[in-house]
Amino acid sequence: MADKFINPFTDFGFKKIFGQEENKDLLIDFIQTLLPEKGNIINIRYLKTEKLGRAISERRAIFDLYCENDLGEKFIVELQRAQQDYFKERSIYYATFAIQEQAKKGKWDYNWQGVYTIAIMDFSFPNSPHKNVKTQAILYDEENKIIFSDKLKFVYLEMDKFTKSIDELENYYEKWLYLLKNLSFLDKIPAKLREKAFQKVFQIAEIAKYNPKERQKYEDSLKHYRDIENSLDLKFEEGRGIGKEEGIQEGIVKGKEEGLQEGRGIGVKEGLFITARNLKAEGFTVAQIIKVTGLTESEINQI
Repeated sequence: MADKFINPFTDFGFKKIFGQEENKDLLIDFIQTLLPEKGNIINIRYLKTEKLGRAISERRAIFDLYCENDLGEKFIVELQRAQQDYFKERSIYYATFAIQEQAKKGKWDYNWQGVYTIAIMDFSFPNSPHKNVKTQAILYDEENKIIFSDKLKFVYLEMDKFTKSIDELENYYEKWLYLLKNLSFLDKIPAKLREKAFQKVFQIAEIAKYNPKERQKYEDSLKHYRDIENSLDLKFEEGRGIGKEEGIQEGIVKGKEEGLQEGRGIGVKEGLFITARNLKAEGFTVAQIIKVTGLTESEINQI
């Protein structure tokens, strides 16, 4: 059965919902849901998503969506589909461009407006220490246990941690998460998602309403998304297979050295540690390694 609604994790789907002028009310609603302190946003304007460094040799920063409100505060909204080394560091680096561009020539008092990054991630951070979907980071005075500055803020959504069903949703924020994660799997509008913003999302996300050119753009975007997914799945399966095989071989050797029955038990455990080490080196999460090896989180963290 063909999908009825677009996948928001495709580039086309993400930009269709949040990146068009006629739909910026959805972006405002989403930002205000994640950043309640910004509930006074009246309007936003989209800015160019590519920012250049001051010198040609400096790296470019490419944002998925970049906008500002009437107060001059900047908002970076990014969709990250695949796990990337140093993603936190990259998001911080990108945010500095939104600060630097506010500099004024001549005498300037450095009173720049706030910069807020929202990252919707189709994965979890490696070795993520908690089960929370949302992580918020600000500049914090650790010595005095107070906020040092709230002008630079990062919100990360680890979407694979969100597992609630439609009947378990407790608030508006959770409804947004559910919609983003499950939109392409739905064939009708759930009764729990009757709010104005969600009604509009369903309206603009219905594939049957697209013209042939739009459908082709979406299909191309969907293919790219699935290619990424398949590549990650293949990497996981290869890593698991290699890790298991090496672990088993090492375990058997160890077992033979220490006695057939008792030694084999020790060897299998050693093999599991080797498997875990291999998967860890490949960038797999602790949760994924636990599924493959059956080791505990504390055992994996000690490797």
